[in-house]
This record gives sequence, structure tokens and C-alpha cells, in this order.
Amino acid sequence: MTDSDLGGRRNHGKRERPAAAAATVLHEQGVEKTTLADIARAAEVPVGNVYYDFKTKNELVEAAIETRTRGLAGMIDALDALPTPAERLKALIAGWVEQRDTAVRFGCPTGTLASELDKRADGLDATVATLMRALIDWAERQFAELGRDDARESAVALIAAYQGVSVLTNTLRDPELMSTEGRRLERWIDSMDRPLRRSGGASASHRARP
Repeated sequence: MTDSDLGGRRNHGKRERPAAAAATVLHEQGVEKTTLADIARAAEVPVGNVYYDFKTKNELVEAAIETRTRGLAGMIDALDALPTPAERLKALIAGWVEQRDTAVRFGCPTGTLASELDKRADGLDATVATLMRALIDWAERQFAELGRDDARESAVALIAAYQGVSVLTNTLRDPELMSTEGRRLERWIDSMDRPLRRSGGASASHRARP
């Protein structure tokens, strides 16, 4: 390992705390209302450090998206350790439901950020779209393993259902909406899994709908 490698790692470590703080503060306050000083306060670092490591707010937004991306990768690794695709999908849904109180206050972290960035002309909307697409791609693999011949459509339907109920949960300030939708989605997954287990194939699974 060279000195330059060490320097790069130190710099990466210095940026991690502000980036993680940015992911949280941007979710809670939105991009427009958040300042670099807000990030410094949340990260408990001098504001000068944040200005040194991130020259613009856009750089901090990109770092926050990178933090969310790493979090998604870690979550997917944990889900992939489960033995069946139905269990993985239901664990994803359970994780969403566990965050219902956060959704009541702030909505979905990725969905709200994507909606806000879509109104800007700086290209960051495409960056956060990559994060959303990665989750859809993962869900598609699970539905394909369940034998769905419409795996992509099912994956989109699942993520769309979550995004939609997140908006309603936040708008109506009602966490039970998320719980109810979570139970419905779990029944949907079960309806696909049972025919597959009975027949040992996918002959009936394609008829299930969300």
C-alpha cells in the first residue's frame, strides 16, 4: 500500500460522516432547505471541514446518494442470505413496514429525494434513478426465481406499491396504511409461492397479480 493509497483512504473516511449525515438530513429537510452548516452540525464536525471536502451542495447530495447505495448493497447482501426468493421479498416488505414511523414524518428516503431532484436541472435525478433501478433489478431476480414470466412487471409493481403507500402514509400521517399494505403484499408473494411449491414449477404462478 502506497502513501497515496493511505491518503485516499483517510480522505474517504473523513467524508463518510458528513455523507451519512447528509443522507439523513436531506431526507428530513429536503435538498433546498438543507445547508452545509446543517450537515456539519448533524455530523458533529467543524463546518470548515464540510466546505473543504464538499465544494458544493450538489457534491454532498451525490455523497448522500452514494451512502444510500452502499446501504442498499448491504441490505441486499443480508436479504440474499435468506434461502428462498419469497422469504427475501417478504423480508424486504417487513423492513419497509418497520420504517413506517419514519415514513409518516418524512416519506421514503429515496422516493422523496428522487421527486425533489427531478425538479432540478443538474442531472442528479439520473444518479438517484440508478439507486431505484438497482432495487427493481434485485426484485426482478427474485420474481424470476419464483418462476414469474412477468418478473420485471412484478418487480415494478412491488416497488411502485411501496412508493405509493409511502406517499399516502406521509400525507395522511397514518402508519397503519403502511402496515396494511405490507400485509397485502405479503399475501401477494404467498399466492405466487404456494403454486410453485405445489407443482414444482411455474405453471400457475404467472397468474398472480399485486
